[in-house]
Amino acid sequence: MGRAYQNRKLSMAKTAGQKTKVYSKYGKAIYVCAKNGGTDPNGNLALRGLIDKAKKDQVPTHVIDKAIDKASGAGGEDYSEARYEGFGPGNCMVIIDCLTDNGNRTIKDVRQCFTKTNSKIGSSGTVSHMFNHAAVFAFKGEDDEAVLETLMMADIDVTDVELEGGIITVTAPHTEFYKIKTEFANSMPEYDLEVEEITWVPQTYTEITDEADIANFEKFLAMLEDCDDVQEVYHNAEVKS
Repeated sequence: MGRAYQNRKLSMAKTAGQKTKVYSKYGKAIYVCAKNGGTDPNGNLALRGLIDKAKKDQVPTHVIDKAIDKASGAGGEDYSEARYEGFGPGNCMVIIDCLTDNGNRTIKDVRQCFTKTNSKIGSSGTVSHMFNHAAVFAFKGEDDEAVLETLMMADIDVTDVELEGGIITVTAPHTEFYKIKTEFANSMPEYDLEVEEITWVPQTYTEITDEADIANFEKFLAMLEDCDDVQEVYHNAEVKS
């Protein structure tokens, strides 16, 4: 996986062209997480992880605090999670995660991204069975065997530890996320975790080589990026230009 990992999972927070859009997406996600699981990061591990991720993406503290303060009050927006699946340009597989306060608007916007790029939206489960819901950690390092040994000694279920281009990538079942995060903090503090998230990792990859498909794929991602309700886009495409 290594350096190629981020090319296979489009994080909207890291690719959005405007900072205000990045802040808005994180603000919404933090608000929902705090509203549903509690505003104390020490008691809401999902919130703590989301805050850590926001800080790594240089989201200002005041944006984070505002979202948490808003979640602690009565009322507020009623957001729900929505996931859409389908086949993108070049027949690649795509999973799109959204937070929405208007499901009809969101499905209309997402469907338009598919229809305008010769893609096909599917029903729930259309492609997700071809992805693994996994915890992924990536960091600079050279001794992948030592990392694997440390995690195994801590009785952690590890799917894979891979070294590529000076980047070590650890993949594990998503249920092991906080156990791994804690083990790094306690036993391997020398590693600076550049990626630490629960994500969807494709089991197979689809090469896109046709110029028209490549152009449509780039258009597809750009259109999804412009959708305010879209939080994350995962795909199995490997663009070969």
